[in-house]
Amino acid sequence: MNDVSSKPSKQLSPLDNVIVGFDRALRSIVPHSNPSTRPLPVTSDELPELSIDEARHVAGLMRINHTGEVCAQGLYHGQAFTAKNASVKQAMQHSSDEEIDHLVWCETRLDELSSHPSVFTPVWYGLSFGMGAIAGMISNEFSLGFVAETETQVSEHLQDHISQLPKQDKRSREILAQMDIEELQHRDAAISYGGKALPKPVKAVMRQMANGMKGVAYHL
Repeated sequence: MNDVSSKPSKQLSPLDNVIVGFDRALRSIVPHSNPSTRPLPVTSDELPELSIDEARHVAGLMRINHTGEVCAQGLYHGQAFTAKNASVKQAMQHSSDEEIDHLVWCETRLDELSSHPSVFTPVWYGLSFGMGAIAGMISNEFSLGFVAETETQVSEHLQDHISQLPKQDKRSREILAQMDIEELQHRDAAISYGGKALPKPVKAVMRQMANGMKGVAYHL
């Protein structure tokens, strides 16, 4: 695919923006359609030796993390679509662009494990896009607060996964650790742009939905 999304949005017509949005959606759900701007954040190219069970478990964890990055793309794209001012829209797109590397890193590790992304990837993206668009329509503060809470919960999941990795799988550990650092940076950026803390019931629903997604994505 030609990277039409690299053209500044202020130079695009409404139709062009629709095409760019469609291109970004396809790149989020079609494996290996995004070039990474950074190499894997690992200190060695040597692949760890894993038993069949260990490899299967690591693949399940990486599939969850890949799904999380697909959801992040959908969330950011949806929020940028309905954002009420240009600065918030630009911030959403900037975070989305940074997280493309996370998507590619997870795909690469899944390939190394002879595994695959979730078969429900288009569903995860669509649901997340809808949630992001709704959050963006409510208010900028709610939308950015939604991002901040999402990134907080993603960080918790990443840290849990790091603790579950086999000791010898330093490669996956380094990838997830770098992702965690950047997820927290995106959380802090959302707060700095005016994101407000969400009500506890909203946080609880988000957590339940995330746990449901994790349960499905681990296997499928």
